[in-house]
Amino acid sequence: MPRPVKWRRVSMLPRERYFAPGGRESHEQEEIILKVEELEAMRLKDIEGLNQEQCAERMNISRQTFQLIIDEARRKTATALVEGRALRIEGGNYTLNICSYSCANCGNQFNEPFEKERVLCPRCTSAEIRCIGESSFCKKRCGRDKCCR
Repeated sequence: MPRPVKWRRVSMLPRERYFAPGGRESHEQEEIILKVEELEAMRLKDIEGLNQEQCAERMNISRQTFQLIIDEARRKTATALVEGRALRIEGGNYTLNICSYSCANCGNQFNEPFEKERVLCPRCTSAEIRCIGESSFCKKRCGRDKCCR
């Protein structure tokens, strides 16, 4: 029996999910499917410039798994460009990790992406916030064994 696939953490979903060469009708396009986590791997490595270990840590996967994902992503992207095929971004085994916070100043409860570096209350802009989530990725952010409640 194969091992279950581990969910890959992504920090955002793309605004645009379909790219195609110009000059042809969309129904004439052969499509290549790029998984959401494959796009995230390219974003972290090629745009943010992180090393493989940092990328793997952000996605909550091993370095070897990260390398397999990014190799496949680059192969698909290069194939689409060289062969003039459409690229559709969808599917995969991913999760968007969102942290829940409470503002100590005004009591507002809100959510922000895990990756956001500086979190401020959207209501009063206070930096006096507390994590109220219980996910393992939030615990790492808080630096505590259990998140604040």
